[in-house]
Amino acid sequence: MTAERLRQLLSVAEAPKRRIIGLMSGTSVDGIDAAIVDIAGHSTSTRLELLHFATIPFKDELRERIHELFEGDVSLLCEMNFTLGEAFADAAIKAVEAAGLKLSSIDAVASPGQTIYHVDPTQGGVPSTLQIGESSVIAERTGAFVVSDFRTRDIAAGGSGAPLVPYVDYILFSDASRSFALQNVGGIANATIVPPRSRPDELVAFDTGPGNMIIDEVVKELRDDDKAYDIDGRYSALGRIDEALLEQLMSHPYLALEPPKSTGREIFGVEFCRQLIEGYDAFRIIDLLATVVRFTAQSIHDAYRRFVIPRHDIARLVVSGGGSHNKTLMRDLTTLFADDGIEVTAWDDFPGISYPGDAKEAIAFAVLANETLQGYASGCPAATGARHPVIQGKLVL
Repeated sequence: MTAERLRQLLSVAEAPKRRIIGLMSGTSVDGIDAAIVDIAGHSTSTRLELLHFATIPFKDELRERIHELFEGDVSLLCEMNFTLGEAFADAAIKAVEAAGLKLSSIDAVASPGQTIYHVDPTQGGVPSTLQIGESSVIAERTGAFVVSDFRTRDIAAGGSGAPLVPYVDYILFSDASRSFALQNVGGIANATIVPPRSRPDELVAFDTGPGNMIIDEVVKELRDDDKAYDIDGRYSALGRIDEALLEQLMSHPYLALEPPKSTGREIFGVEFCRQLIEGYDAFRIIDLLATVVRFTAQSIHDAYRRFVIPRHDIARLVVSGGGSHNKTLMRDLTTLFADDGIEVTAWDDFPGISYPGDAKEAIAFAVLANETLQGYASGCPAATGARHPVIQGKLVL
C-alpha cells in the first residue's frame, strides 16, 4: 500500500460523508442488487440518501454455474470466485452509469459476496462460512476501496456470522417509545426485533427458517422453468394445503432451536427440496406449492410465538424482501398474526420509509461498510452469539 493510498483511506474515513455502493446477491440467486448511497455519521446518528438502486440479473449461464457450486466442485469454486468478482464489479459500474455519476465519485464498494456454504455453530462441526466474488477484482475494476467478507470476523469471535442486517435495523428503527418487528423474507427468512430505548446488545435477531428458497424450487418444477417463481403468489393461490405434510414440515428440528441461530441452503436447499418434490404426487405439485408457502408463513409465525411474543409487545410486523410481493404468503402471515393482535404490513406500504424494500439489503451493506471504514464495530452479539461486537468486513485497498 502506497502512502498516497493510505492518505486516501484516512480522508474517506474522516470525511463528513461517504458515497458507497452496496451490493447484494442473496440465497435466491436472482441477480445482483446495487444501491448507491451517500452516508454521513455512524450508529444512530447515521443519515443516508439513496441516489440510485438497480438489480442486474445474472446471465443464465452464470446462474446455472452458481447452482452447480452448491453441489460442490473445487476447481469451479476457484474459477467462480473471480468470475463473480467480475460480475459484482460490472454491477457496480452499471449502477454508477445508470445514476449519471462518475466512478471516481465512489468512495467504497460494500460486497458481502455470494454465500456458497455456511456452518452455524448449532449444526456441529467447525463453525465456518464461505462467500465468493473476489473483492480484489472489484477493487481493480472500480478503483474504489472494497469492504467484503462481513461474516467471518463474527464467526472468529464465536458467533454464527448471521444475520448481518440487525445492526442496520437498529440504526434505522431505534425508538424511545415502541418496539419494531422487522421480518425479511428472502431465500431465507430472518427476524429483527428492536425494543424501545434499546442498545445493539438488546436486539433479538435470528433466521426464522426458509423464505422463498423452497417455494422457488417447487415453482421451477411446476412450470418446468429454471427462472420461474411464484409471481404475486398467483400459482400458490390455486393449490390446497396438505395438512399432513405441513405438520411434518413444522416438526423440523431447526424451528425449535433457541436463538441466536442462522440457516441457509445447507439445511433448506436443493437436497431438502428434491426430497420433497420426488416424494410427492406429480399431479398435485400445485398443492405442494401452496403447502410450502404456508410452511414459510407458519414457520415465521411459530418463531414469533416461541421466541418473541412472550417477551416483547409487538403491534406491527413489517415485511421486506421478495416474499413481501407474494400475495399468498402475505395473506397467510396476516391471518396467522391476526390471532395475536399483530398487524402485518409490507415494507413498501409502511409510512415514513424513503426507499423501496427491494433495496434494503444492498443499502444495509453500504451502512455496514460505512461503520467499518470509520473503525466502528457493527456486529450484534445478541443476534449472532459472538463473544463481543466486532468490526465487520475485510478492506481491500
